[in-house]
Amino acid sequence: MTDLSQELAQLERDIQILKDIEAIRNVKHKYFRCVDTANMAELKELLHPDVRVHFIGGTYEWTLDGRDEYVETLAKNFNTMTVAQHNGHHPEITVQSETEATGIWYLHDIFWNMKFKACTTGTALYRDKYRKNGEGRWQIVESTYERIYEILEQPVEPPGLTVHMLGRTGRPAPSRSDKK
Repeated sequence: MTDLSQELAQLERDIQILKDIEAIRNVKHKYFRCVDTANMAELKELLHPDVRVHFIGGTYEWTLDGRDEYVETLAKNFNTMTVAQHNGHHPEITVQSETEATGIWYLHDIFWNMKFKACTTGTALYRDKYRKNGEGRWQIVESTYERIYEILEQPVEPPGLTVHMLGRTGRPAPSRSDKK
């Protein structure tokens, strides 16, 4: 290969890496939007079928295996009696190969549970792994976080909402008899 053809090949690789980083950013931004709006159908497309999740908060720990289990758990928790806001920012994305990448995201979130008169606010560091599927789309294959801080306020009065999207898009909140 000539020097020029080597430089062009490197430029092509560099451009592909930048395109992959942007695609991964879009996956994670869509993830937060889908969670906060209970768009479980779109969320499912962002997750690898074998996704593994491990979230550690001050008052909870979730370990889930598989896309169906994860989406079902989210659907139950992001229901008509909740309000959620998740912001992921400051991404540090590393493309490791043509089909694998990692990312660290700084999370800030607020989660109102009006049924239990509780509000959780906090931050965490997401550490994700991504895999490009056979169709060329990046998906989350592993997602973990550990809280940097978490504030649980309880009991609190529900906020004076003038709009409540999860009230329209979320599942009905489970009753006490639904919990097993």
